[in-house]
Amino acid sequence: MYWGLQIMQVVKWGNSLAVRFPALLVQVLDLKEGEEIDLQPIGAKAFAVSKMESNKEMLLRLHEFRGRLPADFHFDRQQANERDDAQ
Repeated sequence: MYWGLQIMQVVKWGNSLAVRFPALLVQVLDLKEGEEIDLQPIGAKAFAVSKMESNKEMLLRLHEFRGRLPADFHFDRQQANERDDAQ
């Protein structure tokens, strides 16, 4: 989905740099003051922005999970303990 060109200016904020998100981006991400976001680089000059899940949201998801695994789940101990020796 494309929402048009969203230009943000980088400004000095104390010893750091900051950007102010346009209202449309704030609305699309449903951001509120104090919430955390995750920025992931995509190539040399781009990044993806995603809203971090709150602790309350994470706990609700964990509560729904309640230790149940899919019926077709199989734990392979050998595969789980394999190491990549190429490091």
